[in-house]
Amino acid sequence: MSEPAPAVETTVAGSLPKPSWLARPQQLWAPWQLAGEQLAEGKRDAVRAALKMQEAAGIDIVSEGEQSRMHFVHGFLRGIEGVDFARMKRIGIRADRYEADCPTVTGPVRRPRPVHADEVRFARANTGRKLKFTLPGPMTMVDTLADEHYRDRAALGLALAGLLNAEAQELAALGVDVIQFDEPAFNVYMNEVRDWGIAALERAAAGLACATAVHICYGYGIKANIEWKKTLGGAWRQYESTFPLLAKSTIRQVSLECANSHVPLALIGLLEGKDVLVGAIDVATDAVETPEQVAATLRAALKYVKPGHLYGCTNCGMAPMARPVAEAKLKALAAGAAIVRRELAG
Repeated sequence: MSEPAPAVETTVAGSLPKPSWLARPQQLWAPWQLAGEQLAEGKRDAVRAALKMQEAAGIDIVSEGEQSRMHFVHGFLRGIEGVDFARMKRIGIRADRYEADCPTVTGPVRRPRPVHADEVRFARANTGRKLKFTLPGPMTMVDTLADEHYRDRAALGLALAGLLNAEAQELAALGVDVIQFDEPAFNVYMNEVRDWGIAALERAAAGLACATAVHICYGYGIKANIEWKKTLGGAWRQYESTFPLLAKSTIRQVSLECANSHVPLALIGLLEGKDVLVGAIDVATDAVETPEQVAATLRAALKYVKPGHLYGCTNCGMAPMARPVAEAKLKALAAGAAIVRRELAG
């Protein structure tokens, strides 16, 4: 009989820094430094390194770190017909918080074949720990596309959700323990979350045998996001309208930003019955948290969530971060969670 999972397991929100020989470091959408078979081999080596880094740090539920994807959204979309990467357009995303070069939707979206199956097979074969795999959420994909076909965000989002579900079903069958949909757009378009975002998310996650999660944060630690946060005031209450909707959904886990944020932790109480992945690592600073600082964030969350439903996590992906800093932060995350586990054990 297997041992029960410890309270306050640790995991990562998703991306990890890529090696400098694979992609330009500390940059989003960083171009690959390799090509052809060397690129394929380099991606595999980077996945091995990401898995071993997490294992050595003591992370319980590991990720392949999105090492094979240039960006967390466009990685999946490159496998979708009807999305033309030869027609990139500079558009404002996240309510025009910043601009990005995005592919154009030119026809009905279709997934002709699996997109990430080979990546999951490789990651699954290279770790014995629980494995998380991240996929972009429907609303965040819609917000990172130049749509010239549907011209209706909800219609495009629901179409993409169906493709995500087909992909997720296959990945779960390959041994993924947690499939997480990344929805930073949920903190921007709260009315759309209510009107169609939750429905699209549930369509993407429908019928999955593995655990399902949604990650909602305030973005990577890049200048545009840091400046935006300064405009949000002393209490960030974006979660207040979304959490009650998620509490009624079939999504099992919710990943949120807490460390060094102005999110009132009492909002976690709106997620009663859900697993809560508390961001206890700030990805917007190179300052490495101490284990005690991580433990303090997790202890504060325990006022609103039961220990069996609490996970220690990072605030967001760590792709733009220096690798040594990310590694040190992961070690602090695991050590801080261990402190809380010992306290709970008495």
